[in-house]
Amino acid sequence: MTDPRRALPSVASLLEDDSMRALLAEHPRSLVVDAIRESIDSARTAGGDSAHDWSAAVRARLTSSSQPSLRPVINATGIILHTNLGRAPLPDAAIKAIAVTARGFSNLEYDLGRGARGSRHTHCVSLLRKLTGAEDAIVVNNGAAALVLALNTLARRREVLVSRGELVEIGGSFRIPDIMARSGAKLIEVGTTNRTHADDYRRQITPKTGAIVKIHRSNFAVSGFVSDVGVPELAFIAAEHGLPVIHDMGSGLMIPLDRYGLRGEPTIRDVMNAGPTLALMSGDKLLGGPQAGIILGAAAVTSKLRANPLARALRVDKLTLAALEATLRIYLDEKRAVKEIPALALIAAPIERLRTRGECIRARLAGTVELVDTEASVGAGAFPTAVLRSVAIAIRGNVEEIEKKLRAQPVPIIGRISEGRLLLDLRSVQEHEDEIIEAALQTVLA
Repeated sequence: MTDPRRALPSVASLLEDDSMRALLAEHPRSLVVDAIRESIDSARTAGGDSAHDWSAAVRARLTSSSQPSLRPVINATGIILHTNLGRAPLPDAAIKAIAVTARGFSNLEYDLGRGARGSRHTHCVSLLRKLTGAEDAIVVNNGAAALVLALNTLARRREVLVSRGELVEIGGSFRIPDIMARSGAKLIEVGTTNRTHADDYRRQITPKTGAIVKIHRSNFAVSGFVSDVGVPELAFIAAEHGLPVIHDMGSGLMIPLDRYGLRGEPTIRDVMNAGPTLALMSGDKLLGGPQAGIILGAAAVTSKLRANPLARALRVDKLTLAALEATLRIYLDEKRAVKEIPALALIAAPIERLRTRGECIRARLAGTVELVDTEASVGAGAFPTAVLRSVAIAIRGNVEEIEKKLRAQPVPIIGRISEGRLLLDLRSVQEHEDEIIEAALQTVLA
């Protein structure tokens, strides 16, 4: 019996085909050759196919290879600040600021008043002072970088006290002890997992102590027989020994969200009023801006951080600064912030509005989907125990296959499978994306 793989065409013969000539007119020759070779290899692996549609196979591979690696997706998981999906979407003002700054040159490190070299660390500082009450600020490329820079500057080769209950692991298996070790500081654990007292810190302070660190518990909560020490008391203890207190607050909540049922997370101003030497937060969590690490505190201390050579390695670029400044400016009006910062708008969306949107989608899909009540979450370690009422488009059938097809759409749609249903949770979907979801479902469910 003749092996059908012997009948597979060569790359050269396919290049002479009229259908391939059309593809060569659209794409570089090297890409077409690679796509042909991959198509032949795929057919050979499958056992050979004399009736293979080579033009369609090659075109499909060219289409796939031309897609950018980093692509927009629709987050229908119900987790608003989804780390794997890029955390906070940017407000329109930030996107415009990026475009304007990227289009040409800027005064990134140029002092327009003096007509001389300036510093990128001056941008965003005045807004951060006004919004948080901090004396000074410095922006680096993410929250972990903020912690590394602070510890390396203030406690390199010295001991740092941290409660055992705060030695957390954050996304991607990064652990606070590992990050602290890279800073050059030596971690000293105090207290126990569930209970830490003021005297636990006092007993561990020695001439080798360089700082006391307070870490926000990300992604989990400890309840029951628990006790910890707040920043005001830590600041009092530290002042007795001339030590700095570094509070890694994590989420960067700028305004209270109590009216939306989210309580227990301190705002940035609350944190600064508690009296830490430095407070650290992320830009792309509840703040709703770009990825950044923001360090707030006394000017005498932040000036030391700016002078650290690591500050250059951890600095942000002009596009991040443009987006962050535009986002911060929105917070000058709290009512505007809840409307214009997408992360906050998603949190604040009334359940009735989600239900109306869901009903519109369901009605146009002629009974192929249903609408169900669900529970969503904030994500990114913020309000870890909080539940947000939500509504989802629920799809039954071969949900694994449907989920795969939705991920393969021009704008991939990412949902979650629960109890044999594929759920597209509208709490994390921006309203302008409803039409895309509806069109995708019409295609996939047809």
